[in-house]
Amino acid sequence: MSSTRIRRWGIIVLVILNFGCDQISKNVVRKEVSPNDYIQVVGDSFILTNVENSGAMLGFGQNFPPILKIALFQVLPIMVLLVLLYRILKKKEMNLWLIVGFAFVIGGGIGNLVDRIAYGSVTDFFQIKLGFLKTGIFNMADVSVTSGVLLLLLLSFRKDKPVI
Repeated sequence: MSSTRIRRWGIIVLVILNFGCDQISKNVVRKEVSPNDYIQVVGDSFILTNVENSGAMLGFGQNFPPILKIALFQVLPIMVLLVLLYRILKKKEMNLWLIVGFAFVIGGGIGNLVDRIAYGSVTDFFQIKLGFLKTGIFNMADVSVTSGVLLLLLLSFRKDKPVI
C-alpha cells in the first residue's frame, strides 16, 4: 500500500474516531441522563447534564428563522467540512499535526452536524466550573473542534511554518 493511501486512511480513521466518540457519548447521555439533570461528577467542578441546543455554540442563533438556521447550521457546515476533508485528503505534503488538527475539526463538526440534521438540535452535557472559570455546556464534538482549532492556532505561531 502506498504512503498516500496509508495517509488517507489515517485521516479517515481520525475523523471517524472523533465522530464516533461524540456520537457514542451523546447516545449514552440521551438514554441515561434526564433532560436538565444536574449531576455532580467531581464536586461542583465537573457537571454532567442533558441540554438540547437548537442553535450554535452557547445557544447562538436559537431564535433564528428556520430557513436561516438550516442555511447557517447545516448547509454551510456541510460545504465547509467537505472542502476541508477534500483538501487534506488530496494534499500530498502536509504536516502531521496539521492533519490531526483538521481531522479533529472535521470529525467534531460532522458530529454536531449529524445531530442538527437527525434531531433538530445538538445534545450538550458537560460543564466545568473551576473558581471564576465556568464553561458553557458542551459535548465531545465541541472538545474535538476546539482541540483541533487550538492545535492549528499553535502551529500557526511556529517560526518554521508547517506545510499546508
